[in-house]
Amino acid sequence: MTPPAVVVDGVSLKYRLYKERNDSLKTALLRRRRSVHEDFLALDDISFEVPVGSTFGLIGQNGAGKSTLLKCLARILYPDSGSITANGRVASLLEVGSGFHPELSGRENIFLNGSILGMSKKDLTRKFDDIVDFSGVRKFIDQPVKNYSSGMYVRLGFSIAINVEPDILVVDEILSVGDAAFKKKCATKFEELKQAGKTVIMVTHSMGSLKSMCDQAAWINHGKLVTMGDAPTVIAAYEKSVGESA
Repeated sequence: MTPPAVVVDGVSLKYRLYKERNDSLKTALLRRRRSVHEDFLALDDISFEVPVGSTFGLIGQNGAGKSTLLKCLARILYPDSGSITANGRVASLLEVGSGFHPELSGRENIFLNGSILGMSKKDLTRKFDDIVDFSGVRKFIDQPVKNYSSGMYVRLGFSIAINVEPDILVVDEILSVGDAAFKKKCATKFEELKQAGKTVIMVTHSMGSLKSMCDQAAWINHGKLVTMGDAPTVIAAYEKSVGESA
């Protein structure tokens, strides 16, 4: 049997929420005590598997823990307990401009961001035109990216990520920044990745995108896994719950 693309096993992660803070060393010494805080359990013992070659959606309301889980998948955050095993090369696109240096040009950032994602200079040079053409920012490729719109940031970042040729692509809500034409290109690319046996894990609040693109989904609520399975069933359960609580 083919092993899963990703195995999430008992993952928990908590943040500290400070009720007040010590703004300076002097303040801390005068108070003679630590800042008062409480622990917030962002992820609570979550376990599931992502099949190879699936387009897998994480759904849930704001603050449910979806983006936190994606950051764990991308190894930006590390869980306090449990483990995440990825069987293959992972590329992620989680925030607008992540991995970009604002003072550098688009051309320079392709080589910077690509190297961060594990591509060699030789590979980046070979794929440079493909990256630029997909992003649609050739006219501005030698301009500092600080002058780019958020949509241009996303298009260039996504284009770099897919040209890494990942086995697993992790994408957050930021694709909603793109225009209709770019969303269509992304949907086509996701289908190409799926046909090539690659895995896409995505977070989006667009139920239309989830229904049209995802074949598997997991519903997270207040850091807990509610259910997972085929996307239509999970989405229907989530929409029913949201409708009942409205």
